[in-house]
Amino acid sequence: MRLRNLIIATVLTPLFLVLLVVSLVAIVSLEDNLRTKLQSEVQVLSQAIGTSLGYALTQEAPREALQESLHAAFSFHRIYGAYVFDTRGNKIYGLGLGETLFDPEEIRAVADSGEELGAYRRHERWSYYSALVPLTTPGGEPRGVLQVNRLNTGVENYIGFLSLVVLGGFVIAAVGIVALIWWGFRRHIERPLERLLEVMERVGGGERQRRASLEGPDEYRRLSLALNGMLDALAAKDADIEARRRKEIALERRLRKSKKLAELGVLAAGVAHELGAPLSVIDGQAQRLERRATDEDEQRRLTRIRGEVARIVGIVRQLMDLGRRHNLEVAPCRLDDLVQGALALVEGGDGIEVRLPEPPPTLRADEQQLTQVLTNLLQNARQASPEGRVRLSARVIDAELCLRVEDDGPGIPDEHQGRVFDPFFTTKPAGQGSGLGLAMAHRIVSDHGGSITLGDTDLGGAAFEVTLPLDNETRPMGQEA
Repeated sequence: MRLRNLIIATVLTPLFLVLLVVSLVAIVSLEDNLRTKLQSEVQVLSQAIGTSLGYALTQEAPREALQESLHAAFSFHRIYGAYVFDTRGNKIYGLGLGETLFDPEEIRAVADSGEELGAYRRHERWSYYSALVPLTTPGGEPRGVLQVNRLNTGVENYIGFLSLVVLGGFVIAAVGIVALIWWGFRRHIERPLERLLEVMERVGGGERQRRASLEGPDEYRRLSLALNGMLDALAAKDADIEARRRKEIALERRLRKSKKLAELGVLAAGVAHELGAPLSVIDGQAQRLERRATDEDEQRRLTRIRGEVARIVGIVRQLMDLGRRHNLEVAPCRLDDLVQGALALVEGGDGIEVRLPEPPPTLRADEQQLTQVLTNLLQNARQASPEGRVRLSARVIDAELCLRVEDDGPGIPDEHQGRVFDPFFTTKPAGQGSGLGLAMAHRIVSDHGGSITLGDTDLGGAAFEVTLPLDNETRPMGQEA
């Protein structure tokens, strides 16, 4: 059952029934009091003049005495008729209206019994209360009957009509009160509850940003504020859980990549050990032949052989650096000095757009290794957009430094974005890149307790974001990510 119907059924209906019963009892009591008062007045009047009329009937000329006594009776208010009958029911003398209210048989019965008779009677358009009082001599001998007629008052005449009017008014008022309560309940209680219920259903359905409107009475505004506060707290908790989940996922990815790099470093160390001696022999023999060669083409081919050997040695060394633990030489370094050192090592670094916060922050890090990271990222951006825009920007967010390197080049295809930090993966033509630069940058940033991600840029190309903590004092040197 709905709340409003429950209130009407359990509160208003019993209340209205009690009020109706009380009203009807009050009306009946009023009617009884009026009738009792009317009867008492008629009885008192009849007894007051009955003695004088009984004495007058014993006189030789009773008519004059009766006339005088009846005229005295009319001095009482609302006495509209007074008649004297003999014991056989014949009128002796009378004044006013209502002579025929009683039959002669009723009059004779009163004379014979000696008991009074009172009744409500209608005559023509009037309503009376009429009483028959036996008239006796002082010795108790019956001489006649007195009839006194008193006209009902307006309230007495319309007591039944007033009862119907009161009942009808009560019903109309009850219906109006119920309708008013229903409207007020609907507007001020049910609708705010429905709005709160709708918000809760939508939040339960997935609309986590839905909030209750602060409308209605104070209680509902407080309830809406409490509900919104609870939803905000839940949203903050969900956001915190999601942020932790993402951090855990990122940490797990870094751990897997670090493990992969460590395994690769072990493999690279073994490969370097096995290839070191043959490569040294090849390089030495090529160098000896190069000194003896007299033909330029032969010297050029031998020089190329030595260059490729040096390239193989460099790749092996990078693999070994990628897999081994790094001892970080942590020291305070200014961001602007770090950026200037990287720009000096990049071809075309003068044309790179730089946006640094003022004043530039200072972080504790291995300046040489972070310079290598920035140099690698800027060099890749310049190679992706030789004549275009390359932008380096930085900002501080929650005690972390965020560095972004962006370009307006062709970008990195979606199918390659998940592999850009894998060793030996490169989009450059064969012979122009080893595919170890970004993997090495990822390892260095992880060693500093930070992260490096690939994102979007408004320039239209690729964007790499490096996030580093500004305070590295509590991180042990050389700890693997």
